[in-house]
Parts: sequence; structure tokens; C-alpha cells
Amino acid sequence: MLVYIWSRRNPYIRMNFFGLLNFQAPFLPWVLMGFSLLLGNSIVIDLLGIGVGHIYYFLEDVFPNQPGGRKLLATPGIFRVLFDTPQEDPNYAPLPEDQSGLSWNGQGVEDNGQGQNEEDPQGEEN
Repeated sequence: MLVYIWSRRNPYIRMNFFGLLNFQAPFLPWVLMGFSLLLGNSIVIDLLGIGVGHIYYFLEDVFPNQPGGRKLLATPGIFRVLFDTPQEDPNYAPLPEDQSGLSWNGQGVEDNGQGQNEEDPQGEEN
């Protein structure tokens, strides 16, 4: 299901399957199903995932954009209460970030404003 939704939302991405097969992303679920078939596995799970993915993609991305369409899938209220981001605090001020860097030897390097660092006043490289 997730592969189907991703592939439908990214239709112009070029894919390569084991260096043998080049195709656009919307064909990825079908290629994976064919590979499962070649390996002798049952394709029932693949077909179920494609079917459920298609229903979700249609209800979430296609139908709401049609004339007269609306969003039919809604997040349950309990999940919104539990997982929505908290309100922004207008008085929030982030802590200042430390702007000092590290030299290649792991020692702190401070620029004194003249293009030289504090550790090496002559400006020579280590």
C-alpha cells in the first residue's frame, strides 16, 4: 500500500530494477508483484496492497480535487488531540547557538577578526 501511494504521488521519478529494467515510479508496485511471481510467491498480498493503496490514493488525492468532490477520510478526533503540534508560544526565544568551530585536530578555533585564529597568532597553518 505504501509503495503504491508513494509511486502515484511521484509519477516522474525514473526507477531501475536490479539494473535490468528501467521504468517510471507508477509501475513500481506492478514490477514488485511480477518479481514476487517470478520467485514463486503468492501475489495475493501484493494485489491486496495495490487495491487498498489505490482506494486510499483515490479518496485522499483524486476525489477531493474533482468538481463536487470532498475529503472523505478524516483523522479521528482522539488522534488530533494526542498528536497535533502544540500552539506556538509568542514569548519563546531560542537559546543562542555556539558559533565557534573545530579545527581539523579537534581543538576549538576562534577568529580574532584579523583572519588569524587565537591558537596561531602568526596565521600559519598546522
